[in-house]
Amino acid sequence: MNIMNNTTTVGHAPHTKDCNACTSCGCGCRPVHEVVVLGGGVSGITAALDLAKHGVLVHLIEREPSIGGHMAMLDKTFPTNDCSMCILSPKMVEAERHPLIKLHTCTELVGVTRDDNAEEQKGRFRVELLRHPRYVNESECTGCGECTEICPIEVYNQFDAGVGVRKAIYKPHSQVVPNVSIRDSEHCIDCRLCYEICGKHAVLEDSEDKEETITLDVAAIIVAVGYETFDPRKLAQYHYLFAPDVVTSLEFERMVHAQGPTLGSLRRLSNGEKPKEIAFIQCVGSRNTAVDRPYCSCVCCMYAIKNAMLIKEKSPEIVVRILYMDVRAYGKGYDEYYERAIKQGVEFIRGLPGEIYPEGGSVVLHLENTENGEMLRLTPDLVILSVGMQPIERQEQIAGILGLDLSESGFFASSSEDMTVAKTGIPGIYLAGTCHAPRDIPDAVAAGGAAAMNAFVDLMREDCASVPQEGAMQE
Repeated sequence: MNIMNNTTTVGHAPHTKDCNACTSCGCGCRPVHEVVVLGGGVSGITAALDLAKHGVLVHLIEREPSIGGHMAMLDKTFPTNDCSMCILSPKMVEAERHPLIKLHTCTELVGVTRDDNAEEQKGRFRVELLRHPRYVNESECTGCGECTEICPIEVYNQFDAGVGVRKAIYKPHSQVVPNVSIRDSEHCIDCRLCYEICGKHAVLEDSEDKEETITLDVAAIIVAVGYETFDPRKLAQYHYLFAPDVVTSLEFERMVHAQGPTLGSLRRLSNGEKPKEIAFIQCVGSRNTAVDRPYCSCVCCMYAIKNAMLIKEKSPEIVVRILYMDVRAYGKGYDEYYERAIKQGVEFIRGLPGEIYPEGGSVVLHLENTENGEMLRLTPDLVILSVGMQPIERQEQIAGILGLDLSESGFFASSSEDMTVAKTGIPGIYLAGTCHAPRDIPDAVAAGGAAAMNAFVDLMREDCASVPQEGAMQE
């Protein structure tokens, strides 16, 4: 490490047990290739694990304090209603413990230099990363949480979609990987209580942890930077943030989560009471050319059905209605899941309200049921906006750094119009997950595996091509 310019250069690291001992063959040999995976969601984790199991050293880059992505925020998954973290958490821990995966959290991509003449293609890309300070010593912190308990400052928690609060020194949730706290220097008042209570002296001063530039020489890059949810403030007719009982689907996910801000208890945000009627409004930020979102987000119908069923299982007396344009239950077992919801008493009304009208302590929805022409006036206690997927804010910036093209919808474009292809127009760069197109969890996992195997096969082909043929050696 160069102390003067605070830069770390990591190429082919020396043979060590921690990150370079190949476990695929058991001989302790050095990995042949290194690959960067941008994004620590379920797709990125899958790609990293698949490559590591094939003897490739993987640098898993995540800009948040913990890997896991959006899946870590969910309560259940459809169509099995399995616990989301019960599926994801073992993968997160496996990625952290794998000797051929190096985690870089609080880190983001800032530059890439391509060298097509690199020896044997092993250092084709020089990747420049920026690590943001955590203000906690990762090697000393045990994740005990004593610093969080004593901290007097509370701010809105981004992980809880802004519904809950967190402290100025915190872990986003209880199952973070790595299990290390992070201090929010912007909101910290420097009361020094966390410094004093930490027996390991792991909490760092602002001057003790600075931004750090990391340089990696790698053979391939897998882009799995994920998605953002649509901001419903762009649709003023829904009065999001003005009517307290109008929430997004992601906020609702955190409300019904057992470790969420309400500990899984369903409540209205306006008065804390249990709602008697709930309405889901579909296609908010999807299939809408007025907000430049003409595409279907693939998951909104199914996660609305999932949440409606969870409400009915916990509180059968609550009236739950899903107001939809079309129900798109396309996956394996999805249509059966839809039929199950109907049998549980979830009402499906084909029609969307033109506007949400706040009235008294509630809201009013006027709409037409287009299946029978009936005009309806609904007064739900809680309205859930099923927001769609959209590219992340830095999508265009990352595309510029990597030299990738964007599709008309703003997602990364592959080298083929076939949406299942992981390759881009640049050899050595691959796409995985929802940064390529809207996908549900099974499809995102499959895309991560596809990107990993495309990268691995291409690297092996290059290795075979670089080996002199027997005839050439005899000459």
